Amino acid sequence: MAEHVLAIDQGTTSTRAIVFDRAGTVVATAQREHEQIFPRAGWVEHDPMEIWTNTEWVISGVLAKAHLQASGIAAAGVTNQRETAIVWDRRTGQPVFNAIVWQDTRTQPRLDALARDGVGDRVTEVTGLPLATYFSASKIAWILDHVPGARADAEAGHLLFGTPDSWVVWNLTGGTSGGAHVTDVTNASRTLLMDLQTLDWSDEMLALWNIPRAMMPEIRSSSDVVGELALPGTARELPIAGILGDQQAATFGQAAFGVGDSKNTYGTGNFLLVGTGTEIVRSRHGLITTVAYRLGDGPAHYALEGSIAVTGSLVQWLRDNLGIIDRAQDVETLAMTVENAGGAYFV
Repeated sequence: MAEHVLAIDQGTTSTRAIVFDRAGTVVATAQREHEQIFPRAGWVEHDPMEIWTNTEWVISGVLAKAHLQASGIAAAGVTNQRETAIVWDRRTGQPVFNAIVWQDTRTQPRLDALARDGVGDRVTEVTGLPLATYFSASKIAWILDHVPGARADAEAGHLLFGTPDSWVVWNLTGGTSGGAHVTDVTNASRTLLMDLQTLDWSDEMLALWNIPRAMMPEIRSSSDVVGELALPGTARELPIAGILGDQQAATFGQAAFGVGDSKNTYGTGNFLLVGTGTEIVRSRHGLITTVAYRLGDGPAHYALEGSIAVTGSLVQWLRDNLGIIDRAQDVETLAMTVENAGGAYFV
C-alpha cells in the first residue's frame, strides 16, 4: 500500500521535491536553484526549460534519497511561484520567450496608460487585484506584442499560457503528447484575468489585454486530480492530486481555515494572508483580495493579502550580483562584523 506523498515546489529561486509519510513527516528532500536573469534594470526572467529540467532532477533525486519504489507513492501535489508568466508552443513544447517573473516591472508604462484611462477600479472590482506589474496579464500581453509572430500564433491557437504550475503539470503529464493544460483557482486569481465571483476567465479582462482565451489553462479546484505523471524508470502513473499557489499552499498547510486565521511567510518576499471564509472582502487599506483555496465542488474560500516583493531574494542578490558574500548564510557573519547599522537601512 502506498504510504507516501510527493510534493513538488517550483519556487522563485529554486525547485524542490519533498516526500512525506502518512504522519506528515519529511522523509527526504531534493532542491536545485535556477538562474535569475536580469537583462536590464527592472527586468527579471527565468529559463522555463531550466525549470523543467530541474523539476525532473529533483523528482528523481528525492525518490532515490527516500529509497522508495513507485508503489510507495500515493499521489503528488504541485505548488509554485505565482504570477510568473510562461508562454509556449503547444506543437513543440518550446517557450517562445523566457518566463517573465512576478518581480518584473517592464510593463509599468502600459499599466500607467490604463490607469489614466480610468479602468483601474473596474479591474479591481472583477479580479480583486490592482493594476500592477506584479500580476500575469501585462506580462502575457508584452510577450504577444514583442516576440515576432507570437500574436499570430496565439490567435491561431498554437500558443499556451501558464503560471509555473501549468508549465510543470503540462510537461509532467505528457507535454506535446496530450499534456494537461490546467491551473487551479488560487493561481488563476493572480493573473488579473479571473473573475473572483464566477471563478472563470473574464472575457472583459481578456479583451482589455487582447489575450486570446484559447491560450488560457482550464481552471480547476485546488484538490482535483488533474492528470498523471510517469515516474522515472517505471511504467506506473502517479496522480497529480492538487495544485496551489505557494502562499496559499503555506496558508492551507498551517491549517488557517477559519475566518481571521492568518499566516506570514518570510521567503523570497513577505506574504501575509488572512482568511475571510467564503465571503469576498474588499480592503479599504491597500490589501488585495485573492482565492485562498477551493476543495472539490465546494465554494471557494477567500483571503486578504499584503505583500512585500523583496526580502529573502535580497540575500541572493548580495551573493550573485553584488558579490559581497559567497554563501547565503555568510550574510549573518558579515552583519556581525559591526556593532550596529549606523542608522543605515537597505530595503
